[in-house]
Amino acid sequence: MSLDADIKAAAEVLGKGGVILYPTDTIWGLGCDATNQKAVEKVYRIKERVQDKSLIILVSDIVMLGKYVIEIPETAEELIASVSEPITIIYPAGRNLPKNVLASDGSIAVRIPRHQFCQDLLREFGKPITSTSANLSGTPNPYSFSGVVEPVKEAADFIVSVAHQSLSRPKPSTIVRIDKNGEIQVLRN
Repeated sequence: MSLDADIKAAAEVLGKGGVILYPTDTIWGLGCDATNQKAVEKVYRIKERVQDKSLIILVSDIVMLGKYVIEIPETAEELIASVSEPITIIYPAGRNLPKNVLASDGSIAVRIPRHQFCQDLLREFGKPITSTSANLSGTPNPYSFSGVVEPVKEAADFIVSVAHQSLSRPKPSTIVRIDKNGEIQVLRN
């Protein structure tokens, strides 16, 4: 399947509430329409993960980000513009998203990937996509397609065909929390 065909097929599956297995800017991930509560529930079931642990979502740019967080602190915009490595920012309050995507305090973890496939998919789909490691909860993160276990592959509604042979970067994204005052706290580096 060509890259364009993969993107169109993945976007179609996402639009129908399905879950995709796809390469991200960090690891292989499970993605669904982050605005669809039932699709998000399916991701939790595939991962055998408790819903108390919120998910990271991907957005294409600052404009899309603004639709799903209540406020974008200036500090966040500066980080997004200046950091070249994948960075996930936890914003104090999300909006237009189901409760099972948000943390219990209403915060939301969001990343704007620089990864071409992710960007193309986000633009084609037009809404945020979940980005959680394509593994069973508590097991190692898959840095290549071959690291994804069979039960996860079998449960996905669509498997992206690109990048099966390549390795992603050797670690997940850096995660920072930005509070209401714009203060940054590094949670994972």
